[in-house]
Amino acid sequence: MSAAPQSVDRSHPPARLIQSQAELESLFQRFKGEPLLAVDTEAASFHRFHDRIYLLQLSSRRETAVVDPLAVVSLAPLADVLADPGIEIVFHDADYDLRLLNLEHGFKAYNLFDTRIAAQLLNEPGVGLAALLEKYLGVHLDKRFQRADWSARPLAPEMLEYAAADTRHLPKLRDVLRDRLQQQGRLEWAEEEFALATEVRWSPPHAEEPGYLRLKGAKALTARSLAVLRELYEWRDQLARRTDRAPFRILNNEPMFLMAKSPPADMAELKLIRGIGAEQAERRGREILAAVQRGVLVPDAELPRVERPPRRATDPAYEARLERLKAARNLLAIQYDLAPGVLCPNGTLEAIARVNPTTTEHLAQVPELRRWQLREIGGRLLTALQRSAA
Repeated sequence: MSAAPQSVDRSHPPARLIQSQAELESLFQRFKGEPLLAVDTEAASFHRFHDRIYLLQLSSRRETAVVDPLAVVSLAPLADVLADPGIEIVFHDADYDLRLLNLEHGFKAYNLFDTRIAAQLLNEPGVGLAALLEKYLGVHLDKRFQRADWSARPLAPEMLEYAAADTRHLPKLRDVLRDRLQQQGRLEWAEEEFALATEVRWSPPHAEEPGYLRLKGAKALTARSLAVLRELYEWRDQLARRTDRAPFRILNNEPMFLMAKSPPADMAELKLIRGIGAEQAERRGREILAAVQRGVLVPDAELPRVERPPRRATDPAYEARLERLKAARNLLAIQYDLAPGVLCPNGTLEAIARVNPTTTEHLAQVPELRRWQLREIGGRLLTALQRSAA
């Protein structure tokens, strides 16, 4: 999700705003004959609690449309287009968009080209859409609406034009990056990465510890302060869910920590807390003070405790294998002119070090390792493992 150009691309008609099901059906009838379709979505996570698509941008090589999901009955026609193997779907950084489309509608993409992944495999110094468009197409972007509230209606015309730019230039950018991948012999690498990217699905966040403990600085608090922080966090979380507002728009972390360390006893003390405005104190003061009081009154035996995870037993042989693999990968990254984490992420090296394969066939069974990585650097990784065994 990026910004809009400062000047309109005259070779491309102005974006069409789609606000009815009939318009949407007609649009997708036209798109069905296209070999390529650029797609992007706009959410409002800076303003809303719940993840949801508030705008859908679509561009063929001939036209761009901005769809208002709040105005149409259903986005179901998009499912057939995404699932059509004859239509290449172009995204920039598809992961979040695909997860949202899957969460809300169960949609899946099958023939993907991700310009961000392509840029990473080309070792571009800037892989953001703005940097790539400026470098390759001379399109200059602004950032006026980067944190706009896309859930608000009506949307100003300049906001719609901003959103349309996210897909309008993607087909041309895709062409440039695809040609460069082919020239460098990395198109197969990219195609494997694209195929894997289509497998992402929405899954609820998995947390091993409560949300209040994941706040920076929480684990340094006393048990009593932690109890107050917990009550404030849970109150804020419930209110954010109920009102569909971003939690920080209800109460920032800073005043929660200040109250946890020095609990206010009444409205006068509450109004002295930095980050609590007079209006907020009047509107939510009683609820905030009630949450603070609940934390203050938690019995000592029931105070929250920070449980430190048990120290993992060291495995010197595993550590030696991993260091050898990292050293080999880092040297190869220089030779391939790639970021080490793009050539082979540490997580993949850790999986290889755990398995400790001795043959190419055995190495190929490590699920984290891509086929292109096996072909390109598999032999060198095996050699590194053999050295660590010597």
